[in-house]
Amino acid sequence: MKEQALALLRQYNESEALVQHGREVGAILEHFATKAGEDPDYWGSVGLLHDVDYEKYPEEHCEKAVDILKEAGYDEAFIHAVVSHGYGLVCQVEPELYMEKVLYTIDELSGLIHAAVLMRPSKSVMDLEVKSLKKKFKDKRFAGGVNREVILDGCQRLGMELDQVMEECIQGLRERHEDLGL
Repeated sequence: MKEQALALLRQYNESEALVQHGREVGAILEHFATKAGEDPDYWGSVGLLHDVDYEKYPEEHCEKAVDILKEAGYDEAFIHAVVSHGYGLVCQVEPELYMEKVLYTIDELSGLIHAAVLMRPSKSVMDLEVKSLKKKFKDKRFAGGVNREVILDGCQRLGMELDQVMEECIQGLRERHEDLGL
């Protein structure tokens, strides 16, 4: 399933940065799935494809994804999960299921983590600590495009503290650091 998802992501996105972002979000979702006793392949595929329409259709982000995913044979539940990450920003599809709430929360946070890793001398997630990441989170100038309000709203929806979510995201990326080049 993940191989198909990655191929579809690459079909609609030439930007390696967008593909990398999808892979990182997928890895984090796989981590959360495993912890929840859910299917990491399915969750990881949702993560991979959450921005499938972003490069070609930025003005219709989360709208075009519906057509692309339907055409590729994905079911309504999968499509709802993908689209719900844009809740309040580009669509009104609210994250309802646990997986959807995780995706909504960690999408922006994964971008912050990626930027923080690039700033580290090691360029590695392996020595990134929550304390350091939280400092970057509080600095609104650092990774200024990251919507911190969405992250905080997502934490609330999950019933988790920001520190906990950061720790789980870091762990998810550490589990796949070699594959992701982090």
